[in-house]
Amino acid sequence: MRAGAFGNWSPRVAGGSRQFNGALLRIFETIAAKAYVRVKGFGGMVSTFYIVLFAMVAAFLALRLYSVLGKRTGHEQQPLPKAAEERPPVQPMPRTIDVPAEPREPQNGAVDPAARSGVAAVINADSNFDVAQFIDGAKSAYEMILKAFWSGDEETLKWLVEDDVREGFSAAIAERKEAGHTLDNRLISIETAKIVDASVEGRNARIAVRFDADIAAVTRDADGNVVAGSMSDAVETHDIWTFARTLRSDDPNWKLAETDEA
Repeated sequence: MRAGAFGNWSPRVAGGSRQFNGALLRIFETIAAKAYVRVKGFGGMVSTFYIVLFAMVAAFLALRLYSVLGKRTGHEQQPLPKAAEERPPVQPMPRTIDVPAEPREPQNGAVDPAARSGVAAVINADSNFDVAQFIDGAKSAYEMILKAFWSGDEETLKWLVEDDVREGFSAAIAERKEAGHTLDNRLISIETAKIVDASVEGRNARIAVRFDADIAAVTRDADGNVVAGSMSDAVETHDIWTFARTLRSDDPNWKLAETDEA
């Protein structure tokens, strides 16, 4: 059977049904005629046998005709595509708007205008650098270094400051011990911590931070007597500390590289 012989499937089934009814009628007419001859010539029992046999053949033929005319063959015509006006309108894809990334530099005056270009250079050299995190770390380092220096804890100073600064601190601690003096100081508050300078040379970055803090400073002698300062009066201090670090190194810590008064 050649492809597409049945055309559109649904109308052809109706035509096939009419052909099937005519063929079935002709089959039963033939069976009836032969049954009449058999009944007349051979008697009722033999004729009954042939009637049943012919009925079974007719049923078989009817089933075969229905299986051909009443089922899809895979060659039916597909429904025509809808006209353009009947198709649902295609929704246009929304256009994305490129929003520039927000700068990681906080808008709270943490960077002096004169240091902005230097901070940008640090960010370009190390994409993980974050100004806010650096300021928080610098405040913590400021407090820890002061406490270690006041108490004479040189072991803590080793991993917080660079060698040149540590040597200066060690000399001051030794001089204080020789005089029999101790420091009874307390950091009351850090009023301001602002980046005032920044630079990158190769992989080495340096950032200077100005600290404005209130410190209660007292110096005692070997007997515990106050020889300088007062615990009731806080002293305003203004320091500029420079921190240094080798960028993209395994050590993420910034170390104190230089100290100066503002």
